[in-house]
Amino acid sequence: MKQFLSLLLLSMCLTATASELDTNAPEEQNQTSQPQLGRKLTDYASTPRFGGYFIGKYAYSDASGAHSGDGFSQRFIRCYVDGTILTDFTYRFQAQVSNSSFHMKDYFLEWKHWKELAVKVGQYKRAFLFENPYNPWDVGSGDYAQITREMAGIGQKDGSVANGGRDQGLQVQGDLFPAKSDGHRYLHYQFQIMNGQGINAADADSEKDFLGTIQFQPIKDLYIGLFGWSATYKCYDRNKRWAAALKYEHNDWSIRAEYAHSSGHSITDYNEQTGTLSGTGKTDGWYATVGVPCTPWLKVYAKYDVYRRQANKDTMKAIYSISPNFQIHKNLLMQLQYNRVHDNNRADPDYNEIWAELYVRF
Repeated sequence: MKQFLSLLLLSMCLTATASELDTNAPEEQNQTSQPQLGRKLTDYASTPRFGGYFIGKYAYSDASGAHSGDGFSQRFIRCYVDGTILTDFTYRFQAQVSNSSFHMKDYFLEWKHWKELAVKVGQYKRAFLFENPYNPWDVGSGDYAQITREMAGIGQKDGSVANGGRDQGLQVQGDLFPAKSDGHRYLHYQFQIMNGQGINAADADSEKDFLGTIQFQPIKDLYIGLFGWSATYKCYDRNKRWAAALKYEHNDWSIRAEYAHSSGHSITDYNEQTGTLSGTGKTDGWYATVGVPCTPWLKVYAKYDVYRRQANKDTMKAIYSISPNFQIHKNLLMQLQYNRVHDNNRADPDYNEIWAELYVRF
């Protein structure tokens, strides 16, 4: 460990250049000096960047018992600050307000000296599914796919809070084997050791979650990924979760398709009074989405989205959706969405939804 820290500090000293240094530092210092590491060093840090955005929503549904949907609501408001220290260390804080609920979404520090190896510690997105780390602005539809919400931990499954697909832990990742033609990297890897409790919560047992992904990029912007997740939650099995996926984002076209499967009971399957588990102990789902750029300000997404809570037909919920995105400015997006839903978990399985969402950021 001492040798690793020594190498880390030495590499940071050798790679600091005039273009990388804090622009507030004196010009002579930028050109001739190297940072003298220590608690009194204040230069070689970027000015913190502040930003934020909010999403407002209107939802209508003709499902029985839905009372015409939620009407107008605040999906969420987020604010963040990020920056760099000594060029190689990146930090970020992000907080969210959802109606009356305030909580921390992200806080992390990442060392990113090499493209081949980066180390992150804190609270951040889980390495499961391509769609999970997408910003809501880039998903293309009014919400994430069902498997992203239910199996990557965005929703309230497995006993977790609604944590936005995040957890607390340690991550190593990197990009390997650059192509000679255009410099894109053929292989991306990402491995995590996480608490498994979701956001803003200490570990509840001695077990840790292990997540990882290997992603191949045979041509620029085309990714083929395999994901794995081995875990328990308060002694309930959440093991053998895996996914296979493909994504292509190029020239404003978007294509994503993912399948996920999980073996192991959810905490909601456990009956505390009888001490028994219900259900099949299996879950799966898949989705496919295509985004077609029509004009510089209009992009239309179509999605087929399936989730099977017990990996069988009786628990299948399928959503067919189309969503035009009107983005007339980088920081202003208006989105409409029509959903045709077939849900076998309901006595009246077929219904329609209409959503309208407004995205604003600074």
